[in-house]
Amino acid sequence: MPEIHHFAYGWFNPALAYVLAFTGSFTGLVCTARARQAGTRARRARWLVLGSLAIGGAGIWLMHFMAMLGFDIPASQVRYEPVTTAASLAFAVVAVGFGLFFVGTGRRRLAKIPVGGVFTGTGVVAMHYTGMYAMRVSGQISYDQGLVLASVVIAVVAATVALWFTVVVQGWRALLAASAIMAVAVCGMHYTAMAALRVQLDSSAAPVVGMTPALLIVPIFLIAALGLLGMFVSALQAMTQEEFSRGPHEVAAAAASQAVVHVPQPRAAQQAVPPHRR
Repeated sequence: MPEIHHFAYGWFNPALAYVLAFTGSFTGLVCTARARQAGTRARRARWLVLGSLAIGGAGIWLMHFMAMLGFDIPASQVRYEPVTTAASLAFAVVAVGFGLFFVGTGRRRLAKIPVGGVFTGTGVVAMHYTGMYAMRVSGQISYDQGLVLASVVIAVVAATVALWFTVVVQGWRALLAASAIMAVAVCGMHYTAMAALRVQLDSSAAPVVGMTPALLIVPIFLIAALGLLGMFVSALQAMTQEEFSRGPHEVAAAAASQAVVHVPQPRAAQQAVPPHRR
C-alpha cells in the first residue's frame, strides 16, 4: 500500500476543519433554539431550514472538504469529480434537515431522537463516502470494513447527541459547550472514516482527471464565507420580522406573563383581612 498523508500541511487543516464544524454547529443550535420559541409553524420551519444549512452545510460538509485538503498520496495525483462532490453536499443538508424536522415538529417526544439520529447519522455517512467516491487516484480505492463500521457508529451516536442538543440546550454557555462536543464528534467521524481508506496504485491506469485540491480551496472559502454570512443575515431578519409581526394577542400574553408576579403574604396578614375582601 502506498504512503498516505492525512495531515499533509500539519495541523492547519484539522484545526480549520474543527473551527468550521464548531461554527456551523453553534449557528445551527442557535437556529434550533429559536425554532423552539417560534410562535407559528412557518417561523419554526424557517429556523429549522437555517439550522439544517448551518449544521449540514458548514458544520459537516465544509469541515469534511477542509480536512480533505490535507489528504495526499505522494505517488499519485489526487483529483475530485465536481458533480459527485456537489451531490455529497445535498446528502449532508437533507440528512440533517430530516432529523431536525422529525424531532422539532409535531409532538415532541424524546423517543423520536434515536430514530432521527439513525436516519441523520446514516445520511452523514452517505455524505462522507459520496465525497470519497468523488476522489480520483491512479489506482483502486477500498475500505477497511471494521473502520467503516466504526465510522457509522460514531456518525449515528454523534447525530443522536446533536439532535438531543437541539431539543434541550438553552443558554449561551450550554450552546458553546454543545457546539464544541458536536465538532469533536464530527471531526472524529471524518478521520475514522479516512483511516479506513486503502489505495492500490496502478501504473497502467488512465490519467487522473478532475478538480485539484488547490482548486477546491477557493469555492470552499467562498461557500463558507457567503453561506455563514447569509445564515447570520437571514437569522437576524427572521428575528426582526418575528418581533414586529407578532399580533396584539401574542404581545399582550407575553407582557402579562412577564408582569404577573405572585407575592406571598404572611399568614398573619392573610388572617387579618376580612373574608369578603380577600
